[in-house]
Amino acid sequence: MSTDDGPPWFYNVRTREVEGRSGEKAANRLGPFASREEAADALNRVAARNEAWDEADEHDQDEDR
Repeated sequence: MSTDDGPPWFYNVRTREVEGRSGEKAANRLGPFASREEAADALNRVAARNEAWDEADEHDQDEDR
């Protein structure tokens, strides 16, 4: 079930579907995103950001040594 009521768009982590503004509660969603395509790619964006943050943390830890 995809809620198609317009931007902003959200990715629902429970249903794994893209939703518009009237979708589920915020605790189950990532976003907002400007487009359906960006919302559909939410998990890839999260993974990339997590990896970048992990690398930054490792860099910071190396500087502290």
